[in-house]
Formats: sequence, C-alpha cells, structure tokens
Amino acid sequence: MLCRRLVRVSRIPLSPVGTPATPLLSSCERGYSGLGSYRNLSCYKERLRSGIVGIKKKDAVALFQSMIRSRPLPTVMDFNKLFSALARTKQYDLVLDLCKQMELQGIAHSIYTLSIMINCFCRLRKLGFAFSVMGKMLRLGYEPDTITFSTLINGLCLVGRVSEAVELVDRMVEMKVIPNLITLNTIVNGLCLQGEVSEAMTLIDRMMENGCQPNERTYGPVLNRMCKSGNTALALDLLRKMEDRKIKLDAVTYNIIIDSLCKDGSLEDALSLFNQMEMKGIRADVFTYTSLIGGFCSVGKWDDGAQLLRDMIRRDITPNVVTFSALIDSFVKEGKLTEAQDLYTEMITRGTDPDIITYNSLINGLCNEKRLDEANQMLDLMVSKECDPDIVTCNTLIHGYCKAKRVDDGMRLFRKMSVRGVVANTVTYNTLIQGFCQSGKLNVAKELFQEMVSQGVHPDIVTYKILLDGLCDNGEVEEALGILDKMHKSTMELDIVIYTIIIHGMCNASKVDDAWDLFCSLPSKGVKPDVKTYTIMIGGLCKKGSLSEAGMLCKKMEEDGIAPNDCTYNTLIRAHLRDGDFATSAKFIEEMKSCGFSPDVSTVKMVMDMLADGRMKKSFLDMLS
Repeated sequence: MLCRRLVRVSRIPLSPVGTPATPLLSSCERGYSGLGSYRNLSCYKERLRSGIVGIKKKDAVALFQSMIRSRPLPTVMDFNKLFSALARTKQYDLVLDLCKQMELQGIAHSIYTLSIMINCFCRLRKLGFAFSVMGKMLRLGYEPDTITFSTLINGLCLVGRVSEAVELVDRMVEMKVIPNLITLNTIVNGLCLQGEVSEAMTLIDRMMENGCQPNERTYGPVLNRMCKSGNTALALDLLRKMEDRKIKLDAVTYNIIIDSLCKDGSLEDALSLFNQMEMKGIRADVFTYTSLIGGFCSVGKWDDGAQLLRDMIRRDITPNVVTFSALIDSFVKEGKLTEAQDLYTEMITRGTDPDIITYNSLINGLCNEKRLDEANQMLDLMVSKECDPDIVTCNTLIHGYCKAKRVDDGMRLFRKMSVRGVVANTVTYNTLIQGFCQSGKLNVAKELFQEMVSQGVHPDIVTYKILLDGLCDNGEVEEALGILDKMHKSTMELDIVIYTIIIHGMCNASKVDDAWDLFCSLPSKGVKPDVKTYTIMIGGLCKKGSLSEAGMLCKKMEEDGIAPNDCTYNTLIRAHLRDGDFATSAKFIEEMKSCGFSPDVSTVKMVMDMLADGRMKKSFLDMLS
C-alpha cells in the first residue's frame, strides 16, 4: 500500500514551490536540449562535481530533470549525491518524491538510497513509513548496516519511543550488527531526556560488553540529568568512574558538574574540581569561569567573582555577556552601582553587546538610587540598540517611580507598555495600585483594579492586601469588608495578613467591638494571629479604654507562645501613661527593657510632654534610659 501511494504521488511532477505542474527544465537543459545527450551528461556531471551544498528546491528539481533526461541515465550513486545534499538542507518531502521518480525511470534503489529515505521519514516523524522502507530493504536482500539501524533508532528517540529504540539495539546485536558510538549516544540521550538515568547506565554497560566503547559525549547527558535532578554527588562519582575507565575528559564534562556545584552553593567543591581540572591539563573555558563567577555572585561574594573575571582576562579567555551580566547584577545588589557601570563600560569596550539582563540590572541599580531620569535614558538606549524591553524592565522602572512618589510618571510608562508590545502582569498592576493608594489617589487605584480584572490579569493575594490596606487607611472600611466577603466566597486562601489589615482598619474607624469579634473568629477560620495582629488588637482595646482587657490579651498572647515585641510594649506603656497609671507603665517599661527593647519615638515624646506640663515627675525619665 505504501509503495502504491508513493507511486501515485510521484507521478505528478513538482513545480519549484511544490505544487503540481509540468516538469521544469533547468537553464542548463534548455541550453543543450538540441545538442545531444553528451552535452546533458556533461552538464549534470559538472554540477554534481562543482558542489551542491545548500542547493535550493528550484535548482534541485531542475538538476533532477536534467539527470533523468540524460542518456545514458546517471548511476544511482549520482542520484544519491543529490538526495544526500537535499536531506542535509532538510527538504525531506522533496527527497522522497524524487526517490520515487528515479525508481519510475527504471533506476533501482540502492541500500544507500533506502537509508536516505528511512532518514527522511524519521525526520518527518513518520516512523511507520520508515519501517516499511526497512521491510523493502530486507525483501530486496540488503543487509541493514549500523547506519540504517542508527537512523531508525534516532527516529524512535525523536518521537519519544525510547524503549522501542533500546529493543532495536538488542535486535542489532542479535543480527551481529555492532552498534556504533552514534547509536549508543543517541539512545543514552533519549533515555536521559525521559529521566531514565539508571536505564541509560545499564545500557552503557551492556554495550561495552558488546564491544561498543563509550566516550565523554556518551556520559554527558547522564551527568547533565543527574545534576539537574539535584544528584551532583552521584555525578561526581560517575566522573571518577569515567576517569578509572580512561575516558578522555574535556572542559564540557567538568563544566556540567562545576555549574551544578555552583548552583547548589557548594563553591569550595566547585573551585576544588576547577583546580583538579587544570592540574590534569584541561583548560578552563568561558563557560567554566561564567559558572564560577555566577556562583560567587549569587551568594554576594562579588569580590571573588571580580577576581575570577580578572583571572580569565589575564588568561586570554574572553568573557561573554552572561559573565559580565552576573557580575553587574551582583554589584547592583550590593549597592555598588559605580562598579557596575564601570564593568558595563569595560564590556562595551571589549565588543560584548549587553543583553536584556544586563540592561535590567543597571536600570534596577539606577532606580534604587532614585536616578530615574538616567534609568529612563538607559531604557531609550536599549531600544536604540534593538534590545526590546521586557516586563521586568517596565516593572522595575514603574516600581522606581512609585517608590519616589512619581506615580504619575509610572502611569505614563504603563500606558506606553502596550505600544512597545509588553503586556502588563499582576506585578505591574500591584505596583501601581499600591503607588496610588500611598499617594492618596484611592479612586485611581480602584479604577486600576477594575481595569486589571477586565484585562484578564488575575489579582493575587498581594493585590487584595494592597487594595484592602489602601481602603482601610483612607477610612473606607465598609468597602474593604465588602471585598473581604467576596474573597470568602472565592477559592482564595486568606492568610493572617488579610485579617490583620481589616482588624487594623476597624480599630482606626472606632469599630473596636467589630474588630474584637473578627479577632475571636480567627481560629474558626483556620488562621492563627501573629504578634502584629495581637498588637493591633491590644491597641484597639487601649483606644477604647479597655486597658484591663488589653492586659489580659497580652497575657493570652504569651500563653499562646507569641512573645510581645517593642510595638506591643510601647502601645501598652502609652495607654497607661494616658490613663495616669504610672505604676503599670513602669512595670511594662522594666519588662520591655529586660527583653532587650527600647521606648520608641512616640513614647519618649509623650513622656517629654508630660514632664513639660507637670503631669509626670522627672524621676520617671530615668526609668526610660
């Protein structure tokens, strides 16, 4: 059926764009059509001899037509040269069609032609057809060789049928066809991609028994999978086994493990392996140094990272953009923007173009120092260099504007994002909503929240915390409670921070009894109050004048295993001072001092005011020192 189907398709000549049409003649053919077959023969022979690497479809079809019109007909080897060249350019469908047309001209397929067809079907993920060609090969009496089997094995691995590829290897061995290194490496890679490391190791051992010796490329995928799975120690053991087997190791092999050790934070072990590698005469490359520099920078050891950079430059190993970006980001996070900018200049001088990560780090550094106009200039620079800003770039700048209370500038950038093709995410909206809440523009914040929902950007728990906090701070507790009620009806899991915000808002709005009811209901909601929740509730009770209840709540807090903090003590001290109960205030002051806390600014100011108007004796001041 396969053969009949292919015959039907192949009877229709191809046009240069792959549509049914009359056969094309090459310019060479047209030039010699009336001068005899010798000139045609000379034409295609010369074309094949001069090279057909990267041949285009139109030229390939013209050359094929020239060949099948030549007399005597070209040999199958000539056709195979054309098919191989086309297969290398990934024109698999065209190869298969031309193979069939060749057969129709009475030129039988050779084992090499059939192998090319198998490869094309495998690359097209048409494994059923590939195995049909294999059947044809056997019927014609050809013995499949290692290349044929390897091609099929690669095809099976490409579509994830790795277990069948392993079975095919076993079949090869039964047929006395020794798998080669390409076969072994292909299956090992396929097994590792599926996470089957132990099966890969078993296969390697079995192939060694059959005379197929692995090399460093065989073990590369195994080491890589071990490291990505967090089994760096196992990868190190395998490295030692490879050394025992006298397998020639290279920088790529060591880099896999060094990179994994750096990501694990095992920097001393990474440096030790780096030194061992050098002692064995294996020269470190840019990837080795980049992994080490990235590792040291990730734990804040930017000075060690900088030393490694100097070392690699001294050894004429050119740093790449990842190397520079890791150090620049580290300098920025350490607050060393000047050093980061110097490194950026060095990077440009060396001809290394910054990427999005480099620019984002520098923009972040400028925003942290409130140099927002320079940050915006950096944004314009990256655009001029055809490095498109991403959501991180925009969010960083918007956050910088909001932090500097330039929320309107942040909003203008937000409106330009869509023009630049950047889609706002939850972080973008959260930053702006918080900025407008903190600047007192609550209505704008609420409009942004509605826009966020209408644009299909899902608010998260942080969004609601920001919005609820803004509403409560601006006295709109009833609206905050309405949102809380909707959150209860949703599948969102509420945490103690949400309830603490609401309790605080209620207390500030003099709804202390409602706040107390909500506080008491927290255990039934599966939420445990923290020190901030207790302190806010204690402050609410004090504001209401219920000092004894506040004191009892403080005791309950300690019974629940939550120690009061400096805010808790200062809240109680001020409440009792306002009430004229200096003795209780003094007791809390002594208790606070024994816990290592000090009076805050508000407490000290209250004491100074009371001393000034004669409500307090000067001796009380000594207690605060």
